[in-house]
Amino acid sequence: MIDTSERVRPREDGGERETLIGMLDFLRATVVVKVAGLTDDQAATRSVPASALTPAGLVKHLTGVERYWFSIDFAGHDLPEPWDDANPGAFAVEPGDTLAGLVSAYRAECARSNAAIVDAELDERAHADGNSFTLRYALTHMIEETARHCGHLDLLRESIDGQTGQ
Repeated sequence: MIDTSERVRPREDGGERETLIGMLDFLRATVVVKVAGLTDDQAATRSVPASALTPAGLVKHLTGVERYWFSIDFAGHDLPEPWDDANPGAFAVEPGDTLAGLVSAYRAECARSNAAIVDAELDERAHADGNSFTLRYALTHMIEETARHCGHLDLLRESIDGQTGQ
């Protein structure tokens, strides 16, 4: 069973950094809430016609996006890339992937992301070659990316088992 207790709304009166990180953490936890309760088969279901998106695939994709934006591009860490030309965006669910395993990997990557930026200032620039964005931009982008995929998860989940929620 996937634990959803980490979902806490961010403070409404925090400073800029606290607000940005708090909102991103809230949306990260929302991803987990939206897939909790699905079976592995349901999580791998393409439930919206013409789309190849699945709940499990979106969790896998968001794990890769976290790694790219924070650990690889911003912090400049030498980590394996989460996808390649054969699997662009890492949306594909592989044999042996379980929803619990994908959620665990997502949570671990989010923790790695937070550790990668813990001492960085919002105006600090990315450290990887060829990148010049600030931490502020990365946080804002990841809020947008994660929120967009939470919307996708809403549609997929409702199509799979009728569940809706925030």
